[in-house]
Amino acid sequence: MMKRTKYCGQISQEDLDKEVVLCGWVHRVRNHGGVVFIDLRDREGIVQVVVEEQSSPSAYEVADKLGSEDVICIKGVVRRRPPGTENPKLKTGNFEVLANYVELINSAEPLPFPVNEETPISEELKLKYRYLDLRRESMKENLLFRHRAYQIIRKVFVENGFVEVETPFLTKSTPEGARDFIVPSRLHPGKFYALPQSPQLFKQILMVAGFDRYFQIVRCLRDEDLRADRQPEFTQIDFEMSFVDEEDVIAITEQLIKTLFEELLGVEVKTPFERLSYQECIERFGSDKPDRRFGLELVELTDLFKNTEFKVFKDVIDKGGVIKAINFNLGELSRKDLDELTKFVRSLGAKGLAWIKVERDKLTSPITKFLKEEEIKGILERTKAKPGDTVLFSADKREMVYKILGNLRLHLAKLFNLQQKDRFDFLWVVDFPLMEWDEEEGRFVSLHHPFTSPREEDIPILQKALETEDLEERKRLVHSVRARAYDLVINGYEVGGGSIRIHRRDLQELVFKLLNISPLEAEEKFGFLLRALSFGAPPHGGLAIGLDRLLAIMRGLDSIRDVIAFPKTQKGICPLTGAPDYVSPKQLKEVHIKTVEYQ
Repeated sequence: MMKRTKYCGQISQEDLDKEVVLCGWVHRVRNHGGVVFIDLRDREGIVQVVVEEQSSPSAYEVADKLGSEDVICIKGVVRRRPPGTENPKLKTGNFEVLANYVELINSAEPLPFPVNEETPISEELKLKYRYLDLRRESMKENLLFRHRAYQIIRKVFVENGFVEVETPFLTKSTPEGARDFIVPSRLHPGKFYALPQSPQLFKQILMVAGFDRYFQIVRCLRDEDLRADRQPEFTQIDFEMSFVDEEDVIAITEQLIKTLFEELLGVEVKTPFERLSYQECIERFGSDKPDRRFGLELVELTDLFKNTEFKVFKDVIDKGGVIKAINFNLGELSRKDLDELTKFVRSLGAKGLAWIKVERDKLTSPITKFLKEEEIKGILERTKAKPGDTVLFSADKREMVYKILGNLRLHLAKLFNLQQKDRFDFLWVVDFPLMEWDEEEGRFVSLHHPFTSPREEDIPILQKALETEDLEERKRLVHSVRARAYDLVINGYEVGGGSIRIHRRDLQELVFKLLNISPLEAEEKFGFLLRALSFGAPPHGGLAIGLDRLLAIMRGLDSIRDVIAFPKTQKGICPLTGAPDYVSPKQLKEVHIKTVEYQ
């Protein structure tokens, strides 16, 4: 095999009349009787190779037997394509290579699916033959796009004085969120490492160590249920800064996002990004990660029905529930549509779906006969409903109403194709509660993580809550405490999240107590952090961006699997390698593990 002198996709004007050596895969091959045309492909693109029987009989003999995806090497002279045969779809489309040498390096068996066209392929088949899937143009471009993103990320951080530091992959299990992947220790029987869910504690310790500005493009692992935007192993853009406040962290994040979008997509991004409070997002969109590319905002109607005679609404209000609605004004909803929407909200736990269709000269609805004239008038005025619109109601506990209408507006957006993938909406969500009460566990849990700092002015409230014996009063106090946290939302996806951290040991211990983490448990799980906070920890904060999710949004993809080289299925399986798989009894014995079957 001769050494390659040029990539196929880089053939250009400067190569005209020069000899080149190209290596790659046969994308397509066509024999026109005495002349073989080969579309030769490599990482950089495709170029047409011409092999003439008359001028190069030995090269023609090899070319005549080539098949799709055979690996070949060719030598030839670059020339212009004859007038009228140019291919504007290729960046090399004005040129071709007249080959005088063709070598078959390796032949390919018949493929399980074509790689020279974007035909639909099952997920299982694509991932089993991922090396073939990655030859397809779309997947190749996704990974090259990711590569370019890495270079930009590093450039932005280095220019802003950050130091890249790697943190451990074998660490201590500190479950306070998703489940850990655990790894048995051979040298310490009965003990386990955990694979990191994030570098959170280590990056805080780096701040205590005085490194001031840290970043890392880091793999993280969580043993959680999967979906299109979630994988058991994923990549974060992780950074931390000392002697800063929220504005400093937000400014660096906006600079990074702006640079990525402008350099990779040519999309102008205006900063600063808009900010909304957590509470406003919930009230308006039923979600703390709202998709604002379309309307369908939640409208408060509870007060309109304080004296209602409609039993369904009255019972909800009497039990402390709320009534909200969204006005669907972006298309006509048929009765069949309404029946399907009713099934959808029932799957979320709703008892049903009340609705009013506004027509030119009348209202159509099963519920209008139970409503007073002033109630109907109030509904139409507040939702701004006009002929052609349909008002959709939810009446239930406040949290359930947010869940139902928040998911319903997203469901409607998908049904009516309202989410423009080429439009990007950037939003900061701020003023989160520090903690929330978990009814199942019977304790407070962190809304982000237990190392998030409360607002300085709210710290006395935490102390008061700890001293309060009455549980309801404690809940009221704790729920009023705001976190110094901030989430970056793009097109309805939480792309990044961060906070100013707790840098004082006494405050961290206070938070642990409210989270029902005993001093003994705190020492066992987080003793190393508490000790670090005792030795001059600076004020610090940071953020982590889900790189896979960010790139999927930028590429207009529905699944993060398409921007990951070797992803898992939704069941956490790698069809390519067959992982996870059994290991030998000898391996299990070495790590002091015996497997048993539970009935």
